Parts: sequence; C-alpha cells; structure tokens
Amino acid sequence: MWHSALLFLTLVFGVQCAPKEDEITDLPGLNYAVNFKHYSGYLEGWRGKQLHYWFVESSRNPSEDPVVLWMNGGPGCSSMDGLLTELGPYLISADGTLKKNDFSWNTVTNVIFLEAPACVGFSYDPHDNCTTSDDEVSLSNYMALQDFFRKFPEFKKNDFYITGESYGGIYVPTLAVRILQDEDNANIPLKGFAVGNGLSSYKLNDNSIVFFGYYHGLYGDNLWSSLVHHCCENDRANSDSCNFATPTNPICIKGVAIAMDIVYNEGLNMYNLYGKCLHSSNSGKMKRYFTDVGHLFRSQPKQKELFEKFKHRLMSLKSSDPPCTDSRDMQNYLNNPEVRASIHIPGHVQEWEICSDRVYAGYQRQYENMVEQYKYLTSHVPGLVYNGDVDMACNFLGDEWFVEQLGLKAVERRRMWHDGDQVAGFVKRFDNLDLVTIRGAGHMVPQDKPSAALKMITSFIFKKKY
Repeated sequence: MWHSALLFLTLVFGVQCAPKEDEITDLPGLNYAVNFKHYSGYLEGWRGKQLHYWFVESSRNPSEDPVVLWMNGGPGCSSMDGLLTELGPYLISADGTLKKNDFSWNTVTNVIFLEAPACVGFSYDPHDNCTTSDDEVSLSNYMALQDFFRKFPEFKKNDFYITGESYGGIYVPTLAVRILQDEDNANIPLKGFAVGNGLSSYKLNDNSIVFFGYYHGLYGDNLWSSLVHHCCENDRANSDSCNFATPTNPICIKGVAIAMDIVYNEGLNMYNLYGKCLHSSNSGKMKRYFTDVGHLFRSQPKQKELFEKFKHRLMSLKSSDPPCTDSRDMQNYLNNPEVRASIHIPGHVQEWEICSDRVYAGYQRQYENMVEQYKYLTSHVPGLVYNGDVDMACNFLGDEWFVEQLGLKAVERRRMWHDGDQVAGFVKRFDNLDLVTIRGAGHMVPQDKPSAALKMITSFIFKKKY
C-alpha cells in the first residue's frame, strides 16, 4: 500500500533529492528575497579531485527548464567570475552586497558554475597536485558531472547543455565529445553546447588578430605594409595567404612581435578594445603577459623565450588578475569567513583567487585546434559559437574563419539580429551550428551586453529566432 502512495507522491511532486547539506540558506550580502534554490559544495572528479560547484536553480520552472553547465577559461580561471560578474542571478558590488541581475541565465535555465580544474578557486586536490592536461580536465569534469546528477537525480530528465568562454573553447568541446562517446555516460542528456569567445584554433586566432588590429586602427600603414609584404604570399592580405602565426621570415617575425606588443602589452584592454584598462593593486606588465596572453603567438621566439624565463616567477606574483581586470571585489567577498561558511568551504581550502598560476604554469595543452571535435559534435548535437566583436583575446574573426572552414552546409545566410529595436550583432546558421556576433561586447559577453546575451542563449536553447 505504501508503495502506491509513494508512487503517487513522486508523480505529483517529483523526486526531491537535492543535498540539503549543500543548500545555501543565508548568503551574506544578499539583501533581497530570491525565488529559487541555490547550492554550493563539492563534486568528485578524477582521482578524488574535489571540484567546487555553485548551482542556481531556475527562477521560472526548475523541474522543466534545461540544466546548463558554465565554465570560465584560463586555463586556470574561476567560474565564480561567471557567477558574480556575468550571467549569475546576483552580481557583486564594491561594498560587498549582491545586486539582482535581471538578465541572469537562471531566469530561463538551471545553471551549474564549476570551478575547474582542481586548484582553481575553491577546488582542490587532496594530494596537492595542480598539474593537469586538456584530456585530464575533460575526464575530471565528466566525473564531476556524474557526481552532480547523483546528488541531483531529479534533473537527469532535463535537457542538458555545456557552455563556457575563452579557454572554454577547449573545455567545452572535449567534455561534450567525452560524454557522447562514453557508452556508460550515466545517461547525461546532452542536447547541445555553446562556446563564447573561445579558443578554437591557435593558428587562426593568431593570424586573425593581426587583421583585427590593423582594421581597428591599432597600427599604421608602414607596419601593415611590411607585414603584408614579408608575411603574405604575393603581397596579398587574406586568411589563406598570410602566415602571422608561424612565420620564418626574420622581418616578418620582427613585425609580428611589434604588432603583438601593441595589441597585448601596451595598456589596451585585450578583453574589450574600447573598455577601460583596470588595474588591481599588484598587477604588473610581466604578470599581464602570462595570463590569457600566454596562449597567443606561442610559436613566436620572443614569446617562447619570455615564457621559459619567467614561468617560475608566476607563483611569486601577488595578483592573479588577468590583464586590465580587477577582481578585488570578488576576492574580498569570497574570502570573507562568513561567506565561506555559507557556501560550505572547508577551513583547509586555500583562499580564493580568480586565476591559479600553479594550474597555468603546469598545464599541458594537447590540442592545436578543435576541428575534429566540432565535426563529431555537429553530427550529433547542435552548437553555438558566439563572439563579442571587440574582444582581442579570442577575436571574432578567428572564430568565424574556424567555423567557415569546417565545411558545414549553410542553412541561413548572414544577417543582423536584434535585441529590442537595436542591432545586437550578426548571425549565420550552418547545419547544426550557429555563428553569432554580439555588437560592442568584449570577451565577457554576458557582462558587457547582458540583455543581448540572455536573448541569444534563449534563442539557441529553445530554438527561437535570433
């Protein structure tokens, strides 16, 4: 008899198995009532690695809305940045309070913010091993996802999407492929993936930023003419004829180094060309050079020489901020003992920093591009590649070239899309892959253009017109 009653209650109210010990019941700085549940705790990855997650349920219909995984990049940077400054339901203020984000992605989806790999943010390795690789990260993240659905089995029936930005261009596709190719994938219902301002190809990213720099007025005709003459076949400047990424001509190498220095190392905001360059209290020129800049022009002799010379000094630098950013508000908030207690961070876990130099210095990059991953994924699930069009870390042109060179059938020609009565950017749709730009946004699209970002992700997930 009681089995029938239990079945009835399950059908009527659903299965509520969320871990009570991870539920956030009193979040410091939150001065308004929220209409959703939120959780913070740990998921177990490969070899016992403990990956910190922060899960916010949808404020609309959590039992039916999709579940979205969000990952920031680096490699080695924290997804708390995504939570507290980009697409989360509450945004950090300088006074330590949390203000409501009307354009949070949890207005239409459930969102998991995962700090990965171990040693990033509040994530840790019990053996204090912070070295890792692309494949190990995807494996550990996959195991953490399986752990998430063990903790929250009620969400296994919801559609699931993987999203991320920057080095998420590697994290997202490699994780998605691993899920789809594993016959024992714990029935994770992967329905699609989205990559924002992602690193999809080192070569195309390097080649395209030189074009981007010239056509945005960052260097003059003398430098550009020299680059075209010494780096491009037959003095023709196009994506096929120019090799700025792996040049051999000494004059080309010198010219590319000058262009690279102007773009990344002279005070411009590499994440938003037209944004201010913020400076945290301990940031320095060398530090800026080896955060996200470190994945650019890696074949350049100057870059190789500097990285080998200075990588051992990374951990001695006090600021973990990427170039032209200031994470002190987040750092002060997340390291507040009351906040740590409210989000269930054990006392032995390190203080929170936005990026981990230990992870970055010991990270093994295994892929030059994501061509094979995208070809596999687009034959199984839909994808979205989106770019803020004034980002210089992973610029829109390189990702556009990457998508165009996949050879997918175009199903909708390039056109404007709108957010309200304003042009939000451009969209071109291919067979199972959408290519979208967001006008006036930089590297962190949901931060720069929150309304357009929400419309974009809603259009992709719910198959609405952009």
